Amino acid sequence: MTETVTISLDAMGGDHGPDVVVPAALGALKRNPDLRLILVGQEEPLREALARHGAQQQERLRVHPATQVVGMDEAPSHALRTKKDSSMRSSIQLVKEGEADASISAGNTGALMATARYVLKTLPGIDRPAIMSTIPTLGGYVHMLDLGANVDCTAEHLFQFAVMGSVCAEAIDGVSHPRVGLLNVGEEEIKGNDQVKRACQMLTDSPLNYVGYVEGDGVFKGMADVVVCDGFVGNVALKSSEGVAGLISHYMRAEFQRNWFTRLAGLVALPVLRSLRRRIDPRQYNGASLLGLRGIVLKSHGGADAFAFGRAIETAVLEVRKGVPSMIDQRLESLLAAKETQ
Repeated sequence: MTETVTISLDAMGGDHGPDVVVPAALGALKRNPDLRLILVGQEEPLREALARHGAQQQERLRVHPATQVVGMDEAPSHALRTKKDSSMRSSIQLVKEGEADASISAGNTGALMATARYVLKTLPGIDRPAIMSTIPTLGGYVHMLDLGANVDCTAEHLFQFAVMGSVCAEAIDGVSHPRVGLLNVGEEEIKGNDQVKRACQMLTDSPLNYVGYVEGDGVFKGMADVVVCDGFVGNVALKSSEGVAGLISHYMRAEFQRNWFTRLAGLVALPVLRSLRRRIDPRQYNGASLLGLRGIVLKSHGGADAFAFGRAIETAVLEVRKGVPSMIDQRLESLLAAKETQ
């Protein structure tokens, strides 16, 4: 018998709030009979959104009131100091109090990271949580972290990210000894800054399946199962890849609409184009994990639609069932113990 999973949703976060979160929640409940969801936010808008979809509160779907909302451009420190009854904070608080197994928000990334770190705290041996998401590759997808939580990182931080990414990939994908690579400006040992070179040495000496440096194009070739970098580089790489995907899509539409002949060719190629769109659709990969916390928190894209937010819910369910935080904790403990005996 499958154990019931309860997830709290920041229903007011993101660009669309309840208009996206409520239909995504209803869809997830249909797909997962052992799932319970808590909609956290202002009661009136949530009741109205439920009514629009012909739904109401029940045993598997309830509303938890929160009076405040964190703005998408609000400073994390301000949100942390003045928004103690926000939907974001209340949703994470439910995880801390054991009422929920995980929390998801499409809200302000900086505020979410700061609030999650303040409320849940980090695991022993983890200095900073990191944001990890999946990116499509030639052979499937790769887990990449950090994608923006830590602009400046030491070699020790990169090493911790590698451990967390390796454990998460092993838990989610069932891959034994995932290949871990460091994102760098070249594959040669002499290339890279001091932090990357020191992290490379630490990973080489560790029991992780470290495969060395990975260049930007190597990420999409699938040269590793986990790619590690600092948040500055990771966020630039992520946004660049999204921009290139959008550019290719724009040019393809423009070319197929150029004249009657290209329109006809577009109709013939429609099944292939739809298949291609599904494979590179970023909505398929929505739901970035905030790794290193004493609980499970996921960040959905701020502009996510119901399908994309539903994907984040599915990822959270998987992380809960696999017990990702406890797996990271155990792996780090064993690595640190082995290091002390050396």
